[in-house]
Amino acid sequence: MSSAVEVSAIIPVSKRYDRQGTLVEKYLASLQSLGRSFELICVLDGDCGEFENHVLALSETERSLKVIRLAKTFGEATAIAAGYEYASGETIVTLPAYYQIEPGEIDKLIDKLDDCDLAIAVRWPRVTSSRFENWRREAFHWLVAKVGHEKFTDLGCGARAMRRIVLQEIPLYAEQHRLLPLLALRRGFHVREVKVRQSAEDRFEGRYGARTYLRRMLDILGIVFLVRFTKKPLRFFGMIGSVMFLLGAIFLVYVIIDRVFFGVGLADRPALLLSSLLVVLGLQLFALGLLGELIIFTHAQDLKEYTIEKIVN
Repeated sequence: MSSAVEVSAIIPVSKRYDRQGTLVEKYLASLQSLGRSFELICVLDGDCGEFENHVLALSETERSLKVIRLAKTFGEATAIAAGYEYASGETIVTLPAYYQIEPGEIDKLIDKLDDCDLAIAVRWPRVTSSRFENWRREAFHWLVAKVGHEKFTDLGCGARAMRRIVLQEIPLYAEQHRLLPLLALRRGFHVREVKVRQSAEDRFEGRYGARTYLRRMLDILGIVFLVRFTKKPLRFFGMIGSVMFLLGAIFLVYVIIDRVFFGVGLADRPALLLSSLLVVLGLQLFALGLLGELIIFTHAQDLKEYTIEKIVN
């Protein structure tokens, strides 16, 4: 690829995408109006049916459109990571494969990079199909704010612009692309929200299942652990282990006092079994945290959790 490319836009095409394929053409038109050299990388995450045929045919006439097809379905985060690997621009833009924002608003995200490292789109004014959708979105962002200590408005929007170094420093896997802003803040990058016009065709008519909500909860908990305890596992496991050990020890002392001073037998006492279990589990969790600390200490010289913004002289 030519090193002259300034903007690399990546479209991860996974389970949900514009069936007609016209959105890709609108993205191309918007990128052409930027006045910068660009490439549009369409990453097909598995079999995408007619959409694949459409973009392949379009790529024959649009040399700036590149198509990457993954061997099977890996998820959006992997698709973004694969697109980044073949991107050559210093500015990376991720675009949803379905309607969320007006394609003509891409320039607002890129222009915002003058004073930040990662610009995330906020659909405004936001129109949703139901009250339940509003409640679900607000509950998700409230939970993120509580556990991640950072307030965001529209993490569900896949339109984002970032400096190349952001994806270079933050490896994406699983479903981490949704919470990329939290990971970026952890590494010291400057993150800003940008209000853009919501697409008139942005309508999600379906409903997420219980399994999807559970996965989102686990994703958030996983990000919290990565953000706060990656290099301090003893604080996480040691805290939980200490509480369990303390509770077990209190129960155990109570059972022993009952036996020694009041003659209460130990047989058939659930309190004895519960206290012993809590003590053992507490010690195991504490030991697990200690082992994690030893591993971190051993490999500390290979770990980096900071980003240098500027070096003078």
